[in-house]
Amino acid sequence: MEQQPGLNISLDQTKGVKCEKCSNETFQDAFLLRKASRLLTGTAQDALIPIQVFACTKCGHVNEEFLPMQLKQQSSPSTEPTDGAKIIKL
Repeated sequence: MEQQPGLNISLDQTKGVKCEKCSNETFQDAFLLRKASRLLTGTAQDALIPIQVFACTKCGHVNEEFLPMQLKQQSSPSTEPTDGAKIIKL
């Protein structure tokens, strides 16, 4: 596996990430969709805002650490995003 440009880190200096729900170690791209009112955006229609996250390939859970700061639940992680957002898997 190639290193990212500018980083001088070996994989043995890192730790793996596991799903908080099922302990699976593989993830896939997914998107949370947020709807912004046309009154806020100044457009004729409501806008959909995609937010990229990583979802577990086994159970679909999104770890809290993958969520934007504004969507993190402080008390307990959940498989469902907060505030009615939807997850779209690729």
